[in-house]
Amino acid sequence: MRKKLSALLVPVAAAAAAVVPVSTAHAADGYDRCPDGSYCMFSGLDGTGDMIRLTGSTPDLTPLGMNDRGKSDWNRTSSTIHLWSDADYTGCTTVTSSGPTGKGNFFPDFRDFFSSVQFDGPGGPSCGTPPGGGG
Repeated sequence: MRKKLSALLVPVAAAAAAVVPVSTAHAADGYDRCPDGSYCMFSGLDGTGDMIRLTGSTPDLTPLGMNDRGKSDWNRTSSTIHLWSDADYTGCTTVTSSGPTGKGNFFPDFRDFFSSVQFDGPGGPSCGTPPGGGG
């Protein structure tokens, strides 16, 4: 009986091992969630929290749930991104460049501050140079 039971368990264990999926891929997290060709804004520092992905100018971030909530961003477009303090591209503006410098946390004074995003186009009055921002 013992031989019969072990003979049955070996094929069952082998069959169970054959159907267990093994995945080495993992879901993107942090900044890596932002696809190439997009501008992404995050509600947390270092690309964490909620994320919005934009491919064009957006006059009001309220419908997207990101009005006055952004803390970090990544500009993966070829455009210069103007971040506006108020909806409809009003108030003051600051710029997020494309390329390697277009990724990071907003300066503390600019966290939870922006209400609209404009691709290229004219900028507006500067929001000023944040502490440690230089020049």
